Amino acid sequence: MWNKIATYIIRFRLMWVALVLVSTVFMAYEASKIELSYQFARILPSNDPVEKEYQDFRKLFGEDGSVMVIGWQDPQMFQLAKFQDWCKLSQRIRQTEGIKNVLSLANVYKVVRNDSLKKFDFAPVIRQIPTTQPEVDSLKKEIANLPIYEGLVLNSKTNATLIVVTFNDKELNSKRRLTIVSDIEAMAEEFSAKYHTDLHYSGMPYIRTVNMKKISGEMELFMGLAVLVTLFILWAFFRSLRLTLLSIIVVLIGVIFSVGLLHLFGYKITALTGLIPPLLIVIGVPNCVFLINKYQAELKAGQSKDDALRTMIIQIGLSTFLANITTAIGFGVFYFTNSILLVEFGVVAAISVMITYVLCLILLPITLHYMDEPKARHLKHLDGKWAAGFLTKVNFLVHNKRREIYIAMVLLIIISGYGMTKIQTIGYVVDDLPKKDIVYTDLRFFEKNFNGVLPFEVMIDTKQPNGVFADQARTLYKIKALQNEMAKFPEFSKPISVVEASRFLYQAYRGGDARYFALPGVLELNKLTAYVQGNTGAASQLNNFLNKDKSVTRVSFQMADVGSERIKALMEQIRPKVDSIFSPQQYKVSLTGHSLVFLKSNDYLLSNLYESLLIAIVLIAIVGMVLFRSIPIILLSKLPCLIPLALTAGIMGYFDIYFKPTTILIFSITFGIASDGTVYFLTRYRQELYKNGLTPSQAVTRSIFGTGLSMIYTAIILFCGFSIFSASSFGGTAAMGVMVSITLLVAMCTNLILLPALLLSIAKRQGKNVKPS
Repeated sequence: MWNKIATYIIRFRLMWVALVLVSTVFMAYEASKIELSYQFARILPSNDPVEKEYQDFRKLFGEDGSVMVIGWQDPQMFQLAKFQDWCKLSQRIRQTEGIKNVLSLANVYKVVRNDSLKKFDFAPVIRQIPTTQPEVDSLKKEIANLPIYEGLVLNSKTNATLIVVTFNDKELNSKRRLTIVSDIEAMAEEFSAKYHTDLHYSGMPYIRTVNMKKISGEMELFMGLAVLVTLFILWAFFRSLRLTLLSIIVVLIGVIFSVGLLHLFGYKITALTGLIPPLLIVIGVPNCVFLINKYQAELKAGQSKDDALRTMIIQIGLSTFLANITTAIGFGVFYFTNSILLVEFGVVAAISVMITYVLCLILLPITLHYMDEPKARHLKHLDGKWAAGFLTKVNFLVHNKRREIYIAMVLLIIISGYGMTKIQTIGYVVDDLPKKDIVYTDLRFFEKNFNGVLPFEVMIDTKQPNGVFADQARTLYKIKALQNEMAKFPEFSKPISVVEASRFLYQAYRGGDARYFALPGVLELNKLTAYVQGNTGAASQLNNFLNKDKSVTRVSFQMADVGSERIKALMEQIRPKVDSIFSPQQYKVSLTGHSLVFLKSNDYLLSNLYESLLIAIVLIAIVGMVLFRSIPIILLSKLPCLIPLALTAGIMGYFDIYFKPTTILIFSITFGIASDGTVYFLTRYRQELYKNGLTPSQAVTRSIFGTGLSMIYTAIILFCGFSIFSASSFGGTAAMGVMVSITLLVAMCTNLILLPALLLSIAKRQGKNVKPS
């Protein structure tokens, strides 16, 4: 079959070039239309119970992560000029297109009891911006008499205040969000510069916007670094600018196809899909290395150009095909996770790997056919003394020190195994950012002064129309009991709920005295009802926390970014309290919001790590059946790929690198790539053993020297290529780059040392000659 493929590629070369050219132009056009994803990344599958509850909540009450906050801390915030400009800033932000609402000291409301009309009137505390200091002082006292705002927009103990900006759902999940956030920052910075004070920004819209800008910038950075690194390494190996540029151009065409595929599939650039182009450069270049090395080796052996090209395609085509299959499997197994984020990444990456392989197999031989034969100086790298010396030592160890190799591997496994026990699955919303990053430090400001900004929601379904207020408002008192329990946890902010609204209204009913900011008894509640019914203003305020038939209500909290482990512990304490207050037979209470979805997403990713890795092992073992029908060889050949993964997991445990979305990717991806070396070696071993009739010892030696140089080149390219991700400002991406680099470097050693040692041991047990000749 590979003879025919080689013939078709060379004979119909112009047709293939035309086909690739037309396809590339089409895919480049599709790639030009790619967009960033502005929606919240969904990791959980749609049928997950936590995801279902979250989506049910969003259908009833809208997006929970739609609030951006601007924080300011200053003992002199009520000084006339500052207060005036703070009010003006709030007004300007409110007038920005795409903003649904703004809450700050400048536009807080008070409620006034209107006995003549039997209703409550909602009136702004500040009708116009004050012009004198006495006016500001008076407003300060009036705001202090409204306890509902303490902890929401004002912390009088720390002299901190907020502007709470709510986005329209439509703008929140569109490109327009970036412009809105930038406009708001620009307005706020004018205030900051004028008074030489620091303002702090946070909230999910802001965090997501900053992250998307970083992702966009880093995608371009990694693309540039990947090209530069691979260019330098290829030139250092081949000492040929033409071959270096040829390899890069071929792989870059693969990158165009990958981005075009993203758009054709209806996907967008996310934190993961943004990694595909630079990954593809790093992974695709080794195809060129193996093909070019084989071509040059055949030329050096005396073959003509066309014969060398045919031999290159026939002998390297199969091994590179199987190697790319294993790499594609490492990515493709994410399809089985049912997580939209991972499926998009895995599917496009897997297909792109195979497309890049096909491009290399077609374009390299055709281009080399038209190029002049390499000069003697371009072939010197094939005789590199350093590589020959290293491979000679490897061959000696494999034949004479197998026992020591196995002991070293056992010790490595034991040490790694202990490290693996220390790994923690802890995720934070902003833990990917450096501790000095402004997003991280600003989030800590809000946690210190307002207990956090991450959404946490309690949705209470009474299972009956008007159930929130029925039966003498029993549900309201249960909500009050829940809020009292939640107040015991410092991780949660002051709640917003129908109970707080009722307290606010009762304070107004009793003349506005702050002492009456409390949930009244049943009789007093009935009196309040008369003022609320038919009052569109009061009803609309309550309706933000009720569904249409008043059977479902919400209690909204903000919480600190305490990490997935702490959230899990909190839920174990909170859930029993909820069930003791709200009987599961009478109520359905859902704990939801971004924080809970984030927790479950981390756990889900961890469970899928095991599943995807197991699937990858099984599928790659099936690929091994193409080469050998020996179960011992298939099983033992997985060790050189699994041991580097164990070492990586051990390093993560020793150095407190947590499992999270980016670091979890390491294992199935690197297992697929590490299996490439296994495939290359086993393919060559099989050829020497069966085609050339060599003994196992001779076949191992020929395989070490025949594939070793290309495997070393590939390992160096992969090591340096993945190392570029360590430049990321996201801790998880940087850790991924370092860990993958280490894993693949170790995998090269295990594939060159442990794998041939295992092959010789198997052959010895079968009674075959394993002594070096």
